[in-house]
Amino acid sequence: MTLEELRNQLDGIDHRILELVAERQATIAEIARVKHSTGFPLRDFKRERDVFQKARRKADEVGVPADVAEQLMRLLIRYSLTQQEKTSLGAHRNGDSQRALVIGGAGKMGGWFAQFLLSQGFEVEIADPQAAPGEGVLADWRESDLSHDYVIVAAPLGTTGRLLEELATRRPCGIVMDVGSLKSPLRRGFAALQEAGVRTASIHPMFGPDVTLLSGRRVVFIDLGDEEALAGARALFAPTMADQVVTTLEEHDRLIAYVLGLSHAVNIAFFTALADSGEKAAGLMRISSTTFAAQFEVARKVAQENPALYYEIQRLNEFGGESLESLARAVETIRDAVSQGDEARFTALMEAGRAYTGDRRARERNV
Repeated sequence: MTLEELRNQLDGIDHRILELVAERQATIAEIARVKHSTGFPLRDFKRERDVFQKARRKADEVGVPADVAEQLMRLLIRYSLTQQEKTSLGAHRNGDSQRALVIGGAGKMGGWFAQFLLSQGFEVEIADPQAAPGEGVLADWRESDLSHDYVIVAAPLGTTGRLLEELATRRPCGIVMDVGSLKSPLRRGFAALQEAGVRTASIHPMFGPDVTLLSGRRVVFIDLGDEEALAGARALFAPTMADQVVTTLEEHDRLIAYVLGLSHAVNIAFFTALADSGEKAAGLMRISSTTFAAQFEVARKVAQENPALYYEIQRLNEFGGESLESLARAVETIRDAVSQGDEARFTALMEAGRAYTGDRRARERNV
């Protein structure tokens, strides 16, 4: 066969693969329907393990690397989970006959919430001066009668605090809920709402607005002492596969100082050090190691994020100084160990890190 004929043959194989993926998805849609009707959980980890094991065995039989087979099945399973989650949201229709107002709905996270609520059957209204005029859009939330079942505030932290206090004076009849990355700056707003008798909830989605599948993602719910509002907020995510974590306001911000504050700071320090070095990124990537490439990619994504939001996360968290001090001490310790030729101290750092991260992996495997 000529090269052109072989390429045409390969094109035909690729087309058949895509047709099989479409056939697989049609079966997945039927599985999702059966799961919904029988109350079976959307995600079955035992079944996923079986799929991987069968794929690896079949790969050995046909001469395909087992790792390639497993990676392919992971991609297909992720695709199928996305479709099942969408089916579940539509089937549950939690939002039927309910209304929601998203203040800041033209922003990235506000837009995500608007679409998320629409997928559950909510009648959604957006209040945002940046939103294009149209049906269901208000330039100013103050024009609303606030008769919605949910009022979701998706605005910068400084603005959110003021909005919550102002909303308290209007006493909305539904659940008022923020989606901020920090909670301690919002204490006054929460207190004002609760004193006004408004059902008040607070959540922190631990993902960005580009997420389509909530399986493996976490949504943190802050217990503000209002059980009804907390239950209402959690109900929004019940049809999804998101992990729901309930915590206190203080614990949330203390942990976020490390989960977000420290991780952001490490990456900002990483790309700042590289930029200050005078070395061009292209030259570094030309001889890049696996570790450097992975770290560079994470840092690149961080560099594309909203600087104002990232500054708020560092500046407004009353626990934030603790994590930055820890980072500074860690860097100083590494520098001292290297400059003083203290291999034992450097080794101790590595061993302590191995124990800390290994313990986490062991716990995850047990779960």
